[in-house]
Amino acid sequence: MRVILFSWEFPPRIVGQLADYVRELALQLAKNNVETYVVTYHDYLTGEFEELPNIKTFRVTNPVKTHISILTWVLTLNQEVERVAANINYRTNSQIDLIDVQDWHFIPAAVTLKKALNIPFIYSVESLEEHRSHGANSPFNMAIKSIEWLGTYEAEKIIVKSEWMRDETVRIYKVPANKIKVISPKSATWIKNVLETYRILWRVKHKSVS
Repeated sequence: MRVILFSWEFPPRIVGQLADYVRELALQLAKNNVETYVVTYHDYLTGEFEELPNIKTFRVTNPVKTHISILTWVLTLNQEVERVAANINYRTNSQIDLIDVQDWHFIPAAVTLKKALNIPFIYSVESLEEHRSHGANSPFNMAIKSIEWLGTYEAEKIIVKSEWMRDETVRIYKVPANKIKVISPKSATWIKNVLETYRILWRVKHKSVS
């Protein structure tokens, strides 16, 4: 199995808890014989790296240097994420099985790659805009919510880390509950459950190809 992880933070760039979570996820996938690629952002450490065992990390920077908000930053950065992921797919002879998008930032790239290259993706919810900016309905907030909604709609599966987040995702975005998998990072079966979810997408993709 070949998997690309999308994350806007990854060590040494640490914004919150997500960076360390994605690092541990990548390590555990590699230990379970998953060919693992990480596509992430850094403002000056760019290019391909192999600093973790059996994990290739690709860091991109934003070609546009001045932004009025995180929204314009994210949307322009997605072009680079998409380009690098497409190159990885071509290098592996179109054998990338799935993309796991951590949080909302790189959902547009994942949707484009799904449509253009038939790569299914999982949306792993870290947080939701409704909680980060409770009750805010400005055009800025609604634009981010629309990206989150797009992720819930286009993803083959959604992973959340708690039952509360599952219920909130259902409530806010009207997602069918059976599309969402609750996988707590604190669970003893965490990586086993992640791999089982990945295999569902692997079977779907290879069945459609055959």
